[in-house]
Amino acid sequence: MLIDSHCHLEYKGLIEDRDGVLARARTAGVGGFLSISTRQREWGQVIATAERESDVWASVGIHPHEADAHADLGEAALLAATEHPRVVAIGETGLDYYYDHSDRETQKALFRKHIAVARATGLPLIVHTREAEDDTAAILAEEMEQGAYPALIHCFTASAQFAGKVLDLGLTISISGIVTFKNAKELQSIATTIPENRLLVETDAPFLAPVPHRGRVCEPAFVADTARFLAGLRGVSAEALAESTTRNFRLLFSKARL
Repeated sequence: MLIDSHCHLEYKGLIEDRDGVLARARTAGVGGFLSISTRQREWGQVIATAERESDVWASVGIHPHEADAHADLGEAALLAATEHPRVVAIGETGLDYYYDHSDRETQKALFRKHIAVARATGLPLIVHTREAEDDTAAILAEEMEQGAYPALIHCFTASAQFAGKVLDLGLTISISGIVTFKNAKELQSIATTIPENRLLVETDAPFLAPVPHRGRVCEPAFVADTARFLAGLRGVSAEALAESTTRNFRLLFSKARL
């Protein structure tokens, strides 16, 4: 069994046929889904789906693109949302300097609020970082010194140096379908070095469809293609990689129960 550790079931491309999307994924061997929120107004929708579907769990958080629109969001709102039994993670949050849709200082401040809630609740932090390696690593390290918290770098596309830094901090790394792309040689190399017990797989659906589905809307079912490719890179069987990544998911997201 595989678990898609990061998908957006409420986004256009999936929500129109969510029952079919989930059915196709289950047929492909996907037995669990972590549905990610990126704005406060999505929290209710994401949680409602997790309430209906026993193999779907929810996260609550604010994507860095949305930081300006949530600059006044306090830790209390996040803490209250985490009390729901189907909420198993905080995020996605982090820093994105590629698009700079939100002020960088506002992104940083909101990122730290999410970390504080992850520390207080023990729920894993789901981190997005793009073109912001130095600041992301610095904040993660500074906050870890204030008290440990569990965290995951989702859709990893950063450098080997950054991978080393976050692994040294005890974080987990999730690999998406980008690893199957022809121009992803550096990522493919890094993916072979991640310790077995610190590795997850995801789709980030409806984005980033892996080979052989490039150009299509990505579905959680496609995590099976990413997992097979990743297993080949690492020289293990697809079954072994599915077993280890599912075990890692359950250990990290310990609140998630089937």
